[in-house]
Amino acid sequence: MSLHHLVETYGYWAVLLGTFFEGETVLVLAGLAAHHGYLSLPWVMVTAFVGSLAGDQTWFLIGTRWGPRVIEKRPVWKRRIKRARELLQRRGKLLMVGFRFLYGVRSVTPFAIGMSGVPTRVFTPLNTIGAAIWAVGLGGASYLLGEAMKLALARAHHYELYAMLLIAAGGFALWIWSYVRDRRKRRNSPSSVPDDSEQET
Repeated sequence: MSLHHLVETYGYWAVLLGTFFEGETVLVLAGLAAHHGYLSLPWVMVTAFVGSLAGDQTWFLIGTRWGPRVIEKRPVWKRRIKRARELLQRRGKLLMVGFRFLYGVRSVTPFAIGMSGVPTRVFTPLNTIGAAIWAVGLGGASYLLGEAMKLALARAHHYELYAMLLIAAGGFALWIWSYVRDRRKRRNSPSSVPDDSEQET
């Protein structure tokens, strides 16, 4: 089975699952694939919207129902969650729309919002707007990036899929590095983690 056929057959599923679990790299790759005709850009955007919305709604609900219990098992999240809650106090609805564009706290923000007691009826429409902006904006930008790649690879057309695979490998390596780093921090954390107020005194 050719690489072209694999992208066409499983590309939308990859976008759906990748964006459910954060997936900026997946959406960038999908936008590039759409530019080269392997996927449809409108369907890439729709799939990314659904995956991102579902993923962040899930984390919001986990934060709402089991927030403290999850934090006990992942104390390394405490600082990022504290930062996200501070942003929520200052920016409120703006954060709920735009958190997907914030590096460092993007992954924990819907969880932190759920822990903060924000009602589902407030978060859901704002999250929906944010997911749409993110899917269309990043997907469209990646599609346009494909034109730059096309020009750069004009004399080596057969390398374009391998360039996309290189980007995918880089994104996967970054995810592995982040996962290993968090695991090490969790192992090195004391069994009883002090409160943020104690850490700052």
